[in-house]
Amino acid sequence: MKLKIAIQKSGRLSESSLKLLKECGIEFDNGLNKLKAEAYNFPLEVFFLRDDDIPQYVEDGVADIGIVGENVLQEKNKDVRTVERLGFGKCRLSIAFPKDKKYRSVKDLEGLRIATSYSAILSKYLRKNKIQAEIHEISGSVEIAPGIGLADAICDLVSSGSTLFTNGLKEVEVILRSEAALISNKNLSAEKNILIEKLLFRINALRTAKNNKYILLNAPNEKLATICKILPGMKSPTILPLADKGWSSVHSVVEEDAFWEIIEKLKANGAQGILVVPIEKMII
Repeated sequence: MKLKIAIQKSGRLSESSLKLLKECGIEFDNGLNKLKAEAYNFPLEVFFLRDDDIPQYVEDGVADIGIVGENVLQEKNKDVRTVERLGFGKCRLSIAFPKDKKYRSVKDLEGLRIATSYSAILSKYLRKNKIQAEIHEISGSVEIAPGIGLADAICDLVSSGSTLFTNGLKEVEVILRSEAALISNKNLSAEKNILIEKLLFRINALRTAKNNKYILLNAPNEKLATICKILPGMKSPTILPLADKGWSSVHSVVEEDAFWEIIEKLKANGAQGILVVPIEKMII
């Protein structure tokens, strides 16, 4: 029995989805223009599809699971289960206005023409805010719509905002924050759900590793108690005596978010020779 996964064949999430599977130790050949590939060392079939089609394929059971942006998931509104948010492909769906026009609040959208590829999400947002506006649904190059007179504003995906700036637009409202998600069909067999759990185990080991750093440092013995309190670790730091009398080597794991703050405290308490090592995989 094989688990069937659908990922983008090209586009914003394609490269990161492939990288995730390969970092999970899953080997397969994704040669040019291939639409399907079988893994050599895990019971997995990979389908390469358009991102807009992935929720439908998963709902229909053509694919058991898929990796898709939450923006697409909400726009298509298919009956699938979100298994895990994956932490990559982060962006936001925003409304943008011409830079030379004043914008005070969402009420300024009243009566305007808004161009978008996300008409369902935009419609829901406008209804929620009791705004009457005309939606022009277009695909691709949404940002040029105000410049050619097709619309007064746009609703589109934003990452850095540079594309908006280049086209004379400014971001005024964030409708949705999105990232890649692993989704599944709701009616999978017990055997396939076990395979999903095995895949999730690998994914979570990778994500945990990326969010942590392994550190080694030398510390004077009289400061060990204080340094151990500074280091959160998973349980407690590993302490090994050094050849130099009165010194020990301390090994621990530090979360990325608190890394620099902790390093500063360690140095202030006499830690020396601090070595930081990336973690490839981390099982907790």
